[in-house]
Amino acid sequence: MAKSKQTRNKEKASERISERDSATDARTAFDRVKLARHPDRPYTLDFVERLFEDFVELHGDRRFADDPAIVCGFARFHGLPVVVVGQQKGRDTKQRGYRNFGMPKPEGYRKAIRTMKLADKFGRPIFTFVDTPGAYPGIDAEERGQAEAIAYNLREMAKLKVPVIVTIIGEGGSGGALAIAVGDQVLMLENATYSVITPEGCAAILWKDSKEADQAAAGLRLTAQHLFKEGIVDQIIDEPAEGAHTDHGWLRQPQAIKRKRSEGNVVFGKIGLPGRGFGGWCSLRLRLFAAGCSSRSATNKLHVGGVNFKGVARLAVAISPLFNP
Repeated sequence: MAKSKQTRNKEKASERISERDSATDARTAFDRVKLARHPDRPYTLDFVERLFEDFVELHGDRRFADDPAIVCGFARFHGLPVVVVGQQKGRDTKQRGYRNFGMPKPEGYRKAIRTMKLADKFGRPIFTFVDTPGAYPGIDAEERGQAEAIAYNLREMAKLKVPVIVTIIGEGGSGGALAIAVGDQVLMLENATYSVITPEGCAAILWKDSKEADQAAAGLRLTAQHLFKEGIVDQIIDEPAEGAHTDHGWLRQPQAIKRKRSEGNVVFGKIGLPGRGFGGWCSLRLRLFAAGCSSRSATNKLHVGGVNFKGVARLAVAISPLFNP
């Protein structure tokens, strides 16, 4: 019996996916480190532009100053009021200096937790985007309590009652990354990294030679694939074959989650958005939101539209009919 056109198309698509996976799986850990650092890789504001609407940025920690290395603000996500927090690097020399190369100071972390507490107060889910080589190690940052600011964020984020969805989009450098990465679900882009130290720093300590960074990267097990196996991240999000830097338009397209932990989460079904033309797998936008919707215990509360939902799992059930085709 002749195969239908639909069956042939599915087989061709499967072959393309297999070829792509073979190419990406052949990358070494240090290859992924280089991709995570690529200057054209999408940063937090690129995600904000493509995934959210009506973004309004907040500034200042109400103690010392504003820190441009961390971007915080209110936005709407499919009409739902949310809060977005993320580390921002610069595209050119001027911007990199202004953003301090994505290395936050204490006022940046204090601004972040101030914004998250506002989200908690008004029942807004929180999205954080991690992309930093690490917290700024300068004398001025240490004088203003860099370690205390990070530790305070870790404690206070653990107390938040609203869902927190963390996405590691580039470099996840040590405590500087962890300070905004305590969440219910941790997503990680395929070529992102997450580690206690850079490969160069590790090589300099162990072998007194930063040129051994490739060996250090393999030993640190800092890739999304390694961290998923260790249970540190919950989901891996596919990137374009050559990396996310090749096509920022990819952020708007439906993406398949390469690996996932919970089969029961509504996010993993084949759902579509009426009038959006997505069909098939749900978009990155919906996946990011629904990822956090099944993780909270039934003791927590979330207010949406005047309705008090006990537990975000119930919220997921409540909103799921809205996204059925």
